[in-house]
Amino acid sequence: MIDFMFAAAIGALFSIGVFQLLRRDLIKAAIGFAILFSAINLFFVAVGAFEGEFAPYVRNVEEGRSVSDPLIQALILTAIVVSFGSLSLVLGLVNMVSRRYGTVDSNDVNKLKH
Repeated sequence: MIDFMFAAAIGALFSIGVFQLLRRDLIKAAIGFAILFSAINLFFVAVGAFEGEFAPYVRNVEEGRSVSDPLIQALILTAIVVSFGSLSLVLGLVNMVSRRYGTVDSNDVNKLKH
């Protein structure tokens, strides 16, 4: 049941993010990036979910007890940092387009074509 809930949440977030990316409004497209990055992070959590009894940083674990995988935690932290950096770059580009052309609608920005 939990696997289905993870899959449904990831699918819903991914589809909403892609739908927002295809919009003409650049701010909504930037929000789509943020939603898509959240779906990717949730995907990493779902794939790396391990029912360990101890966190990976606990020392002196008794024999026979399982420890959670630390690689997934490192991947998620890296993905969060990359997503914040990418989102800040996208928002900076949206800010520059809105200042230069006076609109955030990509249909109204026609000087990009030569």
